[in-house]
Amino acid sequence: MTMATSAWIRRFRPVPDAAVRLICLPHAGGAASYYLPVTRAVPNRVEVLAIQYPGRQERRQEPGIDDIERLAEMVTAEIRPWCDRPVALFGHSMGAMVAYEVARRLERDGIVPVTLFASGRRAPSRHRETHVHRLDDRGLKAELTRLSGTGTALLDDPDMLGMILPAFRSDYRAVASYRHRPGPPLSCPVVSLVGAEDTEVDRDEADAWREHTTGGFELRVFPGGHFYLNTHAAEVVALIADRLR
Repeated sequence: MTMATSAWIRRFRPVPDAAVRLICLPHAGGAASYYLPVTRAVPNRVEVLAIQYPGRQERRQEPGIDDIERLAEMVTAEIRPWCDRPVALFGHSMGAMVAYEVARRLERDGIVPVTLFASGRRAPSRHRETHVHRLDDRGLKAELTRLSGTGTALLDDPDMLGMILPAFRSDYRAVASYRHRPGPPLSCPVVSLVGAEDTEVDRDEADAWREHTTGGFELRVFPGGHFYLNTHAAEVVALIADRLR
C-alpha cells in the first residue's frame, strides 16, 4: 500500500513491507525529529511514523493544540489509514497521554494496538496539579532546563527561544487541563517506562498504568531522570524490538 504522509506524519525511513508500524508521539514542546534515532535503530521489519504536532519546526506558524483529547482525535484520524497492518504506540511524557487516548479511540473502532509504550508519564488516573504554563518566559525556560529535555545552548538563543516557547506553553496547558474520563480499560498490553530519578512521575504512579488495561502489563525502570531515554536509547529500542517481535 502506497500512501503519502501528511503534515502530521514523518516517515523518515519507509519500510513498505513492514510487519508492524510504531507510532511515536513527542513530549511537551517536542518534535517528530526527536524519534529519528529510533527510526535508525529499530529492526528493518518495524516502520516508525513520528507525529509532528502543530506549532513546532516547519509547523511553527500553526497554533498549538492545548487540549489532549482534541489532539488525540486529530492524531487518530491521521494514522487510521496506516492501520492496514499492526500498529504499536510509543509516547513520552505528554506523548504518553496522547498515545493512551489514541489507543482508546483505535480500540473503539476495533483496532487493537500491538502494544502501548507509555514513557515518563504517570497513569492517566493519577493527577497532579501543574501550573507551568502560567510561568513567564524566564520561568518556563528554567523549567525546561531543569527537565533537561532541551539543550541549554538552544535555550540560550533568544531567537530560537522565541520560536519554541509558544509550543511548550501550549503543550503544558494541554497537560494541565487533562482529566481522565472513565471508560473501558484497554485490551492491548501496556509497557510503562520510567527513570528512577524522574521528579515528574514516581514508581507507584508509573505502575498504576496496570489499572488501564486488561492485557499484559510491564513496568521498566531505567537509571536517570525525566529524559532517561536520551542516555538509554539502545536499551529502550531493544525493549521495543523484543515486544514487537
